[in-house]
Amino acid sequence: MKNTLLGSLFLILASSIWGGMYVVVKVVVAVIPPLELVWLRYLVAIVTLLIVGFITRQNWRIEKRYFSLIIAIGIIGNAISIVTQETGTMLSSAQMGAIITSSTPAFMVIFARLILKERLTLKKILSVCLATIGVFLIVGVGHIDVSSKLGGIWLMTAALTWALMSVLVKRLPSDYSQVVVTTYSILVSLIVLTPFVLPRLQAINISQLSHPTIWGGLLYLGIVSTAGGFLLWNRGLQMLNASSGGIFFFFQPLVGTLLGWLILGETIGVMFWLGSILILIGVLFVIKQKD
Repeated sequence: MKNTLLGSLFLILASSIWGGMYVVVKVVVAVIPPLELVWLRYLVAIVTLLIVGFITRQNWRIEKRYFSLIIAIGIIGNAISIVTQETGTMLSSAQMGAIITSSTPAFMVIFARLILKERLTLKKILSVCLATIGVFLIVGVGHIDVSSKLGGIWLMTAALTWALMSVLVKRLPSDYSQVVVTTYSILVSLIVLTPFVLPRLQAINISQLSHPTIWGGLLYLGIVSTAGGFLLWNRGLQMLNASSGGIFFFFQPLVGTLLGWLILGETIGVMFWLGSILILIGVLFVIKQKD
């Protein structure tokens, strides 16, 4: 029970951090294109992780049989998923992004069943359904720009690949440090993305990068959202079943909408609170269930 509560806390923190990320991405991506933005935030993240790793004297050894799994996690989750997510965010509305990416937990349940042979319980299905309805109530479905179909395709790809990556993380030994695992997976994505990014870096307006909003946003994305968020998410998944852990992904739209209300003065109504209650009920089902 202690592991369940601690793992739940890690996943809630990770999702809450990412809930505030969409606004930052929307601002920064206006200056730095999605592919270059992912590469730069990973550059910041890997420096952060290496400093943390050496200060805490991590054991950087990984058994050879897990090399291919680390590479798969880096390419599928850190490269493809994040690039498609930020491209989709640029091409579509925040509402569409919240709704489509909320399909991630459902995909995690499916992948966990197929890859990890996790038991598919009624509580897991019910928790995902309740939280999905909650997301629809929070973000609404009446004002989605259906013309942003390409953005929707990118976002759906992001949801699928992130779900697959989250399940693959569970196949690594639980005693492996998440600092080490996250560092290596981000390094893989940096290596993969570098040939595509380097020829395009010169197109970025350097003078705009000096603006506090842009470099501050880049530091947030690299240090807090990437290094911190990935560490918390991967660690939380190690402490829960993959199919159960996915439910906490729903905190992204909840926190994003709440921050919009608190910081930007956006209006929220009764549906927000009703949707929030449904998401919390779904989360409680996961915390209380015995796997």
